[in-house]
Amino acid sequence: MARLANKVAFITGGGGGIGRATAERFAEEGAKVVIAEIDKATGQAAADSARAGGKNTGGDCVFLHCDIRERAEVAAALDETLRRFGALHILHNNAGGSTAQDAPVTEAPDEEFWRVMRLDLWGTFLCSKLGIPHMAKSGGGSIINMSSIVALRALPGRDCYTAAKGAIAALTRSMAVEYAPQKIRVNAIAPGVVLTERVKKLMESAKDIEKLAATHVMGLGYPIHMADMAVYLASDEAAITTGQVISVDSGASIR
Repeated sequence: MARLANKVAFITGGGGGIGRATAERFAEEGAKVVIAEIDKATGQAAADSARAGGKNTGGDCVFLHCDIRERAEVAAALDETLRRFGALHILHNNAGGSTAQDAPVTEAPDEEFWRVMRLDLWGTFLCSKLGIPHMAKSGGGSIINMSSIVALRALPGRDCYTAAKGAIAALTRSMAVEYAPQKIRVNAIAPGVVLTERVKKLMESAKDIEKLAATHVMGLGYPIHMADMAVYLASDEAAITTGQVISVDSGASIR
């Protein structure tokens, strides 16, 4: 049987990069997947790809337009997920990311700080806040947050992103204890440098990320590496894995 058969997953920012790779892998493993994405073109393309990949395992995928910074939109997307598939077992809080405007505390624009806080941290908090009651009614499940290597080791020059991802790591541990009685596991993936299209562009002008990339002892990561970890965390194989911030970083955090 497929590893995620009979499970329903909600993935934020699933239109590209790690989110799209995860949607495709979840559908391949038999899950019914909802991609909650602000970009209609990439969201629909990712859903079409994931649906095609899941046709032999009972997997499916649909796209719902959603800005995860807006409570009403998240609530509506979750309600539609329940209407279509009848449950919620997996919440992958994937949407987020750093930009070239990030900088040290004394130099970073206030706007960049609040941008990353609203998208990465508030988006994770809000989707969890509204998604957990549905997950509890479904009998429990798995929340997979996205932290980062910057939450585990210093990366000078990217303090807005570091603050958000560090907060997500701490939130992951607290939520794991809080919602264990409802059979909800909460973990986070902490990637190193992952070669998404966004990161490739960022590396062209970001010396700090280029320097970090040089510490990856097994080569740089790809979205599929994060997606494979997400499949494990979403599956029953991870039945007692909770409260963990798991590095998938080619050894960079131990250098």
